[in-house]
Amino acid sequence: MSQGQGVDLSYEDGARAVELARESVESYVQHGQREQPGSMREAFYERTGAFVRLESTRGRGSLRGCAGGYRSGDQLGHVIVDAAIEAASEDSCGSEVSPSELPNLTVSVCTVRNVLLTDDPLADLEVGTHGVAIDGGDGGWLYPTVPVENGWSAREYLDRTCRKAKLAPGAWQDDDVIVTLFEGQVFREREADGSVEQV
Repeated sequence: MSQGQGVDLSYEDGARAVELARESVESYVQHGQREQPGSMREAFYERTGAFVRLESTRGRGSLRGCAGGYRSGDQLGHVIVDAAIEAASEDSCGSEVSPSELPNLTVSVCTVRNVLLTDDPLADLEVGTHGVAIDGGDGGWLYPTVPVENGWSAREYLDRTCRKAKLAPGAWQDDDVIVTLFEGQVFREREADGSVEQV
């Protein structure tokens, strides 16, 4: 097992992370441009991973895009910008976010800390604390908040992360599939372009 630290964000840092992700999505979708993080908060200079999720508030709501990584040699501010752009692109969920969708999107950011490469995922995984990343198949990951929101057991959480990686449920037990656990701070908009909460 190997473990790495990360960065602890204040609420203000987390709210700015979500704002930066939204600005990056809007700049990319409306103008095809990469937003620059500009004058970054001190925490954004840390080199750590992050994920961005875009969800539609239309109808029953749905995942509109997700991107990022638990490892990065880049500064957090740049990781957030790149993940937000990738989440809004056609590479994420099959179709690019359109300008008309922007008012109906909520943005969330998960910053990564305490990465743990595990050889016993079921024993090491704490539901509600850990996100899961699967290296194998197409690769896949899920936020630490997802199993809590859906009432999943640790086994079901691992199985579903495998499915996201386009692997069979239970593939997390295979020797050639690498499972990494990570703790993350999740900040999200309560409504489209609205106030931010930490979850």
